[in-house]
Amino acid sequence: MKRLMIGNEAVARGAYEAGVSVVASYPGTPSTEITENIVKFDDIYVEWSPNEKVAAEVSIGASIAGARSMSCMKHVGMNVMADPMFTVSYIGTNGGLVFCVADDPGMHSSQNEQDSRHYAEAAKLLMLEPSDSAECKEFTRRAFELSEEFDVPVILRLSTRVSHSQGLVEELPKVNYKLKPYEKNIGKNVMMPANAIKRHVEVEKRMRSLEEFAENCEFNTEEINSDEIGVITSGISYMYAKEALGDRVSYLKLGMAYPMPKKLIENFAGKHKKIYVIEELDPVIENHCKALGIEVIGKEAFTYLGEYTPTMIKKAVFGEDGAEFNEIEEEIPARPPVLCAGCPHRGTFYVLKKLGLVVSGDIGCYTLGAVPPLASVDTTVCMGASVSGAHGMSKARGEEFNKKLVAVIGDSTFIHSGITGLIDIVYNKGNSTVIILDNSITGMTGHQDNPTTGLTIRKEPTKQVDLVALAKAVGVERVVVADPFDVKNFEKVVKEETEADEPSVIIAQRPCALLKNVKYTGHCNISDKCRKCKVCMKLGCPAISQQDGNIVIDRTQCNGCGLCVNVCPFGAIEKED
Repeated sequence: MKRLMIGNEAVARGAYEAGVSVVASYPGTPSTEITENIVKFDDIYVEWSPNEKVAAEVSIGASIAGARSMSCMKHVGMNVMADPMFTVSYIGTNGGLVFCVADDPGMHSSQNEQDSRHYAEAAKLLMLEPSDSAECKEFTRRAFELSEEFDVPVILRLSTRVSHSQGLVEELPKVNYKLKPYEKNIGKNVMMPANAIKRHVEVEKRMRSLEEFAENCEFNTEEINSDEIGVITSGISYMYAKEALGDRVSYLKLGMAYPMPKKLIENFAGKHKKIYVIEELDPVIENHCKALGIEVIGKEAFTYLGEYTPTMIKKAVFGEDGAEFNEIEEEIPARPPVLCAGCPHRGTFYVLKKLGLVVSGDIGCYTLGAVPPLASVDTTVCMGASVSGAHGMSKARGEEFNKKLVAVIGDSTFIHSGITGLIDIVYNKGNSTVIILDNSITGMTGHQDNPTTGLTIRKEPTKQVDLVALAKAVGVERVVVADPFDVKNFEKVVKEETEADEPSVIIAQRPCALLKNVKYTGHCNISDKCRKCKVCMKLGCPAISQQDGNIVIDRTQCNGCGLCVNVCPFGAIEKED
């Protein structure tokens, strides 16, 4: 049977058909739906791990134990799991081991555009790169077989468009995979120096075998249409090139992204007068071709930045414009991303902006606290960096600066990589104030549970991390739980904790407005008491705007959360149930 699937669902289907037993991941757009779709198969153990490093280690352990296992993440998550990934390259596999990584050209939901292909080369791992949903399933299925055949973890590289576009996928039966026997093997599985030196020799032998495999494998395919122009490409860039250039050029599609073939590329190049390399982000294929002495046209014709389009490719290769489309002559108003109506973070950032504090920020919905009119967040680097970064800022500029400084981090992000930063503050005698935004869920990636929610990925009740007890356990004596919508009290708490001469934690506790069990009612209205002071406009609520000089609340967007009622100094906003 065939049915439409997004690429991520197709990867999940491929893993199921391959007989995967254990899947451990951390949610991150654009990879999240892989793991969410695997949960639909009851006979697979699936978990959301605290972070990508833990997830990778769980899957590595399952592989050593003889199971086919997988871990899924976005590109920046691969940075977090890189430590075990580099070492498991030396160990190899017992059961097939696959790491799925989804890159994000164009940064639709990410802080950088890194190219994960570099990891395959650096760690000396086999990498496959599908171009559509059908290939997502087939490549995933084959990845487990190749992992066992070559004793190598396999990276499956997707991108945002491959992950989220739909295509027809044929569903096949699940293979009858049986756990491989577990045997104690210290020389292979214990990577102390004496063993690792010997395993590195095996890795280099494996690379030579993989390079031979790349020359004739089913993932690298030729389409000869012309002897004038040949295009070497991979992934979603192949789909764009086909749409833009059609049968006017020939194609060499490298579905095996690493290691790349040599003879196959040389033979393909020899059949054509001109060779273009079309690849998003970094010139990985281009540099490989140039190292072989092949003259190609690559980044001098195409950009290093963002996503490609068929129009861009057609213009670069043929000098022709793409398909015509109608343009709207009217000026379209900008729609910057905003926190949702009723978002619990809005109260926090309103207070921090009002107090004029420096805010060391982090990764999550709350990064939008940097957007006007809240414009509160000063820095955002990576998961957990708010806590460690605030400690560094404090040590650099001293106590007076520290009294005007807070770190802001979400509950899931705190579990991911904020705990160690908090330990660092306590251990090294810092005085920073850390605000944990406890909205009862992992919000930005689509409401996944985490260790603070008390539910597993399958919604099974489990132990719930007690953030108060955790903070006290690492040595923080000042821990306060406060509702950010109680603006007066929250402001009082923030003032007290930033003035303290010891580290403190404020848990800003209010659930995400989009959770099913959050039932705001009614709407807020502005009465004739309004003096047009525009304090309510400083909240950045999408329901509040100014029209013809008057402040108005859009009832279709207002959910009655009541934050604006709490900040209006003249009592001009009333809640109507």
